[in-house]
Amino acid sequence: MTSARRLSRVLVANRGEIAVRVIRACRTAGLECVAVYSDADREARHVALADAAVRLGPAPAKESYLSIPLLISAAQKTRCDAVHPGYGFLSENADFARAVVGAGLVWIGPPAEAMEAMGSKISARERMRATGVPVVPGALIPPETSGSFKEISSLGFPVVVKASAGGGGKGMRVVGSEAELSSAISSCRREALSAFGDSTVYVEKYLDSPRHIEVQVLGDMHGNVVALGERECSLQRRHQKVVEECPSPAVTPELRSRLCQAAVEAARAVGYVSAGTVEFLLEPSGAFWFLEMNTRLQVEHPVTEEAFSVDLVALQLSIAAGERLPELPAAPSFHAIEARVYAEDPDAGFLPQAGRLLLWVEPSGPGVRVDSGVTAGQAVDVHYDPMLAKIVGVGRTREEARRRLVAALRETVALGVTTNLSWLGRLLESDPVVRGETNTGLLETLVLPALLAPPDEVFAAAAAVLSGPAAAASGGTKSFRPGPFDAPFRIGSGA
Repeated sequence: MTSARRLSRVLVANRGEIAVRVIRACRTAGLECVAVYSDADREARHVALADAAVRLGPAPAKESYLSIPLLISAAQKTRCDAVHPGYGFLSENADFARAVVGAGLVWIGPPAEAMEAMGSKISARERMRATGVPVVPGALIPPETSGSFKEISSLGFPVVVKASAGGGGKGMRVVGSEAELSSAISSCRREALSAFGDSTVYVEKYLDSPRHIEVQVLGDMHGNVVALGERECSLQRRHQKVVEECPSPAVTPELRSRLCQAAVEAARAVGYVSAGTVEFLLEPSGAFWFLEMNTRLQVEHPVTEEAFSVDLVALQLSIAAGERLPELPAAPSFHAIEARVYAEDPDAGFLPQAGRLLLWVEPSGPGVRVDSGVTAGQAVDVHYDPMLAKIVGVGRTREEARRRLVAALRETVALGVTTNLSWLGRLLESDPVVRGETNTGLLETLVLPALLAPPDEVFAAAAAVLSGPAAAASGGTKSFRPGPFDAPFRIGSGA
């Protein structure tokens, strides 16, 4: 039994929109916040919003946001009593969690042991199988492959080779035949070692374009674990999610009950505390399979918050303070769809972009939520993830939520850095997405209508107005333009 502990000041060990999100939740809870920043983020939005801010070091993450000693020192110097890791960076690092607790601070997240149990996909699969949660058929690959792939071949091709410590599509290859297997394993091992410091890989039966469904779970320190519905995350590009929604258009109340029960069992199996997500692959037949567990807050958590009218970060704070979970909604009351806005060029293979965001105008209005970490004039740096914001449409129905999101994307203005705003709008107006007929392979084959782009002189004129003739002459201002996705850019009050 854990008694309640009063928190007063929280170090937010992250940057960008998630740091802003956590700071706002802390403010609502009456807590002070301390931000951390690298040299590249000195003037960032999260720094300006915090009660205090501590410089960590140079722009490279390994010298700033990924330095456990620097983060612990920042928390101690500013007399924080808790640390919230956000997502990404060190949010699923068990050593960081232990260091926080070892320094006498409260870790706003799951126990280090739960992270380790679910951090290895191989051990997580075995735990889930023992618990009775369905697991995709697979096979282990010995450190030194002997050349015999009999067990793997028995799964039937295609199969997918995966990094045990991986995520985000790194260290992953789809293999169509036994002849391709050896080279794919070697390639995945090299990539996994480079990305995660662990070359361990395994093989799963490849499921042909299933849906990617994840269940939000919450656990407190008193042994209570609940599931808060599912999210549809099937719209992925190179295994990275780009659009998510809650609830899933493919999940019935009966299926939701089974998914949530499996997710709760998975969380209980590792003594889970705080917010986490159990991910499944869902086949058209209704069969679902455990994929992995993310032992942190997810990027897409806003759609659950809007659909269920809850604040997941506030719940994390109360759980970390030793409080019991309150009674939570049994079913969603709204539908919410989120689009991730990236500084990237869809016409150049979605290559990440860098530069200065000369103009940034966020949408507003009923049923629109924006989680962003940028402001006009801010530099978009190459050292970090290129996500600028998450825009959410909320409605009583899925179609209302979708329409609101499309309208919100049209109202968003980003000038100075190329973004995927227009691409997102066209994606959300495509027939399969309108019908809710999505799967993890859709974006590999979906052809979107071409964008009718404005002439370069439009960008030059806008740049001259915003930052003077020198910027316009530099030619470095080409970017997304607002307005309908099927019409040219318009200058003036109607743009």
